[in-house]
Parts: sequence; structure tokens; C-alpha cells
Amino acid sequence: MSVRRVARYLKFAAFAALTGFASLPVHAGQAPDPATTREPVVQVYGARTMGVKGIFGVHTWVAVKPANAMSWTVYEIIGWRLRWSDSALVIRERQPDAPWFGSVPELYADKRGPGVGELIVRIDKAAREYPYSTTYTLWPGPNSNTFTAWISRAVPELQVDLPATAVGKDYIGSTFVSTAPSGSGFQFTLAGLFGVVASPVDGFELNLLGMNFGVSGSGVKLPMVGRVGMPHFFDTAKR
Repeated sequence: MSVRRVARYLKFAAFAALTGFASLPVHAGQAPDPATTREPVVQVYGARTMGVKGIFGVHTWVAVKPANAMSWTVYEIIGWRLRWSDSALVIRERQPDAPWFGSVPELYADKRGPGVGELIVRIDKAAREYPYSTTYTLWPGPNSNTFTAWISRAVPELQVDLPATAVGKDYIGSTFVSTAPSGSGFQFTLAGLFGVVASPVDGFELNLLGMNFGVSGSGVKLPMVGRVGMPHFFDTAKR
């Protein structure tokens, strides 16, 4: 066996160990048990990242459970995967509310019931069409929060109000104008470094060098703090 092949195996083993540790099968009870919840559910989570990075930002992901499914599927971007793979996009079954490297996740959006099955189909399609899966930049993006904002822009019915610590959510590539990260209202930005957002979901935000200051229905948004207040779930369950 060649040294190169051994190195490749070790890289895959390291990735499996890291991601397995990152999402241990312990949960905080925010995700309903598929064994007893038959309706379709979509949830969006975020948790502080590892080390010093966690002072400034969170890692976010989108979780879906189709009707009658017995497990959750999580969509997320994991940047270090690019060290041995051509894509940072990860689609896998895991417990969505499990701690992320020891950080307890916060629930940002929760949709259930009639109509959610169609949202799940659109989420899967948008995830697979994510244009930055082969690149990752911690600041100002594209990163995991850029991905979550891409999904919420494609599926605005999720009404996700990401906190100020979701650094990278304002990155929209070479364009300057778009909808806000929630998919509603509008956003003007320069490479995700400077900009302004206004929408019924995101509220009003000012972006200075990737740091967000703002206010919305869910509270006051501040750099490093994230949000002073609780997420507003906008018609959490549609039955």
C-alpha cells in the first residue's frame, strides 16, 4: 500500500472522528423524536464554533425530517473537509440538536405540518445547487453561515432570523443587491464586509467589516453577543 493511499485513509478517519465527536448522539430535546413525530419538520440551528473563533461566530446548519421518516437529515458546510475532498457540503443523518464540539445549539427556526414536505424538497434542491461548495473562507465568507443564508433565501417560508454571530450570512458573491438572508426584504452589501439589511424578518441591520449591529422582532443584534432576546419563530407550526 502506497504512502499516499495510507495518508488518504488517515485523512478520512480523522474526518470521521472529528465529525462524529462534533455531533455526539446527545440532544437537548429541541428536535422532536422521529419515532413519535410523523409530520414533516424543518429546523435551523446554530452553535458556537471551536476555540477562539467561537468568541466571534457560530456554525449553522439546516435539519429536515420528512413525513414518516425515522431519522433526521442535516445539511451543512464543513470547511476543513476541503483538505481531502472537492466539496465542503455535507448531507448526512445525525441528531440535529446534538452539541457542536461541546457547544449547545440554539434553535433559529422551526416549521412543521402541512406544506413542510414541499419545503424539504426545495431545501434539498437548493443545497445541491449551492455555488460555493468547493471553496471556504472563514471571514467574510463563503462559509457555513453563507450556506444557511443561501437555503433561507431559496426557501423564504422558513423565515430564519440569523443572529449577528452568523458571520458570513451577508456574503452574496460578486453581486451587490439581494434579498435579506431570510429571503425577504432587501440587502445591499460589498463582499459581505459592508452593507445594510432591512426586512420584516431580519429587521434592520448594519454590517461593518462583517460585524452586524441591528434590531428585529427577535431582539437586539450585536457582534460577539449574537442576539439579546429570543428567536421569533413566525408561525412555528402550521397545522
